[in-house]
Amino acid sequence: MQDGWVRPPRWACMLAGTGPGRAGEAHVTRDELVMAFALTRLDHPALDLEEIAALVVRRMGTDQMVQLAAQNLATRDELRSDAFAAAVEHVVRTVLLLRDGADD
Repeated sequence: MQDGWVRPPRWACMLAGTGPGRAGEAHVTRDELVMAFALTRLDHPALDLEEIAALVVRRMGTDQMVQLAAQNLATRDELRSDAFAAAVEHVVRTVLLLRDGADD
């Protein structure tokens, strides 16, 4: 290991498309998203939901962030928005929908 380098968690590599069988895929499943959120929340229990969602999105690759942002914009029937903010909103929306027992 190099000085200052911290190995990312295995699930972060999976979401970034660098894990086995994921090369070139941009699609993130709802289960993967919820698992990433739950593991990040375990690592950072003092953060609120939006801050945890921002950490999850930051750990993803650009393709996954754009995919989540596109899904959020389609849900809101909008054409333009900040990709990072829209992706974070999609993560929060997904977690809240599953927490409250609603399903689309």
